[in-house]
Amino acid sequence: MSKYLIMKRYTIYALILLALFASSCEKKFLDKKPLDSYSDADVWKELNLTEAFVNSRYTILPSQTDLGIKKGYFMSGTSDEGLSKLDYAGESIITKGLLSPDNVVYDFWTPSYAEIRNCNLFFSKIADVPAASADAQAQKRRMQGEIYFLRAFAYADLLRHYGGVPLISKLYDLTDTSFEVKRNTYEEGVQFVLNDIDSAISILPEKYENSAEVGRATSIAAMALKSRILLYAASELNNPGHDAARWQAAETATLAAITAAEKNGAQLFDGADYKKIFLQKHNPEVLFDFNFGKLGYGGIDVVCTPNSYGGWSVYTPSQDMVDSFLMKNGKRISDPASGYDPANPYANRDPRFYADILYNGATFKGTPVEIFEGGKDSQQGPQGWNATNTGYHWRKYMDESIDVNKDASNQNWIIFRLAELYLNYAEIEAALHKEEAARTYINKIRSRPSVLMPDISSTGAQLEKDIRLERQVELCFESHRMYDVRRWKIADITENKPLKGVIVTKNGNTFSYNYVVRQERNFKPALYHWPISRDEMSKNRALVQNAGYNQ
Repeated sequence: MSKYLIMKRYTIYALILLALFASSCEKKFLDKKPLDSYSDADVWKELNLTEAFVNSRYTILPSQTDLGIKKGYFMSGTSDEGLSKLDYAGESIITKGLLSPDNVVYDFWTPSYAEIRNCNLFFSKIADVPAASADAQAQKRRMQGEIYFLRAFAYADLLRHYGGVPLISKLYDLTDTSFEVKRNTYEEGVQFVLNDIDSAISILPEKYENSAEVGRATSIAAMALKSRILLYAASELNNPGHDAARWQAAETATLAAITAAEKNGAQLFDGADYKKIFLQKHNPEVLFDFNFGKLGYGGIDVVCTPNSYGGWSVYTPSQDMVDSFLMKNGKRISDPASGYDPANPYANRDPRFYADILYNGATFKGTPVEIFEGGKDSQQGPQGWNATNTGYHWRKYMDESIDVNKDASNQNWIIFRLAELYLNYAEIEAALHKEEAARTYINKIRSRPSVLMPDISSTGAQLEKDIRLERQVELCFESHRMYDVRRWKIADITENKPLKGVIVTKNGNTFSYNYVVRQERNFKPALYHWPISRDEMSKNRALVQNAGYNQ
């Protein structure tokens, strides 16, 4: 039987599992039929089942499995910010420059188009779904806004990996004579995404008053996505002619997003402990997040926690990332006036360093981390095979209250937060030569109570460097760095050098530090975009492969 003739069936169990959704709120579903009796046709006859279908589309977002997170913390091993020791997702294929149509890791193409098809299916069916009451009609309308947002998110993700891609908004069926579709231009893709985003903004609320709905997409989340895609569109990779109009469009969208977010109570986290931004769910800085879901076992904590605490030390920061954190006085460690002491390298650093990085001697779960040779968190310690390869561990997102030997991660992965919008705006304003505004927004981030770093006062090229460094530090381990160095067209520099770590040796009451190469890396120009897999190219002969990859 042709696969196009197969009618998909949805069991209620599958719907409930797929309906797990951005916040950790519980969902109620009508139980009107036996547990195995819901067909595809039923989904479009019962509004609550349609909503379950919509909930399941949130898997477009970064989502966790027992061993990781799709497009989430795995990405820290693909740039100069960190290493993936066990290569769960084949990160070394990227970092060693081996990505090709026949050797594709992180194949974003196939799963994204599968979800886009589901979004198109929704749009083809939603008009006929019964909604008798005013509340039902509002529910139906809200779901349309969610799907506009989620389809925009999927296409935005495709655009940042592949450049121009085929734009498909119809549902193919047996009446179609060809399934071969050419790639649209990058600019056409951006406009398509913007149209979906604007539709979402016009429909979705700015926030949800009903706590059971918190975590669904909002108009503010859609505005944050608009800021991000327009920033990417204005950046060097996609705007080599430096068209100021692109920066101006990004400026307008980003300021609108900031204004709307702040009007609805968003603010930079004002607590004394920076770590809680990533552990305290729905704090005022978070604009949109996606719950990992309480797994039976596993998640971000177990793969990143040091070995003596039961973790596997899979994703760890690089020495370059550690060195990117400034001294508390605002100077780079390379500055002779910074006060940096090579014999005591972790003293007097940016407070975010202590919140984001576990280093030798840092306190974690009430005890010091012992990365030094022979220490409990070294390769000579308990479960030494699970020790860090770089001499560091990520602290950001790590929940010290859970036992990784039996508990699963239950944090929310942050998709958008206000600090990102401020960083976007600072970069945009600097590009438009509005340097005072750029400094203002960077310094808002640096002056929050949990950071209190000196204000940036630089101008010109130095201001651009300072903004980029601030972004690297503030957004580390949040799946931004790999994309930032590509859109800035500096990946041929940042990703073309060995990734380093440290070996710490204890000498009585002191320590010595030997910096070593942990992975050789290679970046070639083709890697500014992803290759389309050979399999997808054979399915659609109208596709043209990205430059630098064999057709």
